Amino acid sequence: MLQLEGITKSYGGRRVLDDVSFEIAPGRLTGFVGGNGAGKTTTMRIALGVLAKDAGRVLLEGREVTTSDRRRFGYMPEERGLYPKMKVGEQIAYLARLHGFGKAEATSRAEALLDRLGLSERLNDLVETLSLGNQQRAQIAAALVHDPEVLILDEPFSGLDPLAVDVVAAVLQERAAAGSAVLFSSHQLDVVERLCDDLVIIAGGRIRAAGSRDALRTEHSGRRFELVSAGDAGWVREQPGITVVDFAGGYALFEADDDEAAQRVLRHAVERGDVASFAPQRPTLAEIFKEVIQ
Repeated sequence: MLQLEGITKSYGGRRVLDDVSFEIAPGRLTGFVGGNGAGKTTTMRIALGVLAKDAGRVLLEGREVTTSDRRRFGYMPEERGLYPKMKVGEQIAYLARLHGFGKAEATSRAEALLDRLGLSERLNDLVETLSLGNQQRAQIAAALVHDPEVLILDEPFSGLDPLAVDVVAAVLQERAAAGSAVLFSSHQLDVVERLCDDLVIIAGGRIRAAGSRDALRTEHSGRRFELVSAGDAGWVREQPGITVVDFAGGYALFEADDDEAAQRVLRHAVERGDVASFAPQRPTLAEIFKEVIQ
């Protein structure tokens, strides 16, 4: 478990991180979202030891992270960081060797990972000849080649087409399933919502929400409900304490003034004998994001 506790950082007189605290659990994918300048990249760099913090602690399994610990981290920066004049396969194998693997194993690891990422036909191409999307895949391979215990990726899906997004998402899921703690930032909220187990939302250098995806959706669901019935649901509009948001035939989306008003609609629907489904509507990540940063 990687934990950030009370991380604070200022540049000049401007505080860019203010008491940032959250955790990245092993075996789980944590999505880190926020607008431009919210503090995501600064937070990641501090976790990696690339940038000094003014206050707070970065802990691994409850103790301060050391330089030795960070050798087991994998990092993909938002900026391109590969050698443009090296062949792709040689580049990834070289990085594996820097982590202590012998030549044969480093080459084997590089080739297997690049194949998994859909770059097997580009092993002997120079990095600079790759498309931006393929450079992104190679950059991800560079972060993964040494089987890191903690994986931190800054905008890993940037520049990828939908098929490449699916490939990279599957690789990250495999890494989490193998026990790694994975943190990734992204502006693509639909991808984050589909992929992550946990969410951290940051705005103005402060954490606005953090927790499991399902818990946050439940927490911010409010009193909006969906009713699907076999008959016409128009009667819902006549119920006291109810505001219908959307209506079509047997479908009604409504907001209830309180829980009793919602339960009254359910009881009435059951009495009518035509309930197909009744459930609170849980918000999307985009809706939660807009709510908490206001």
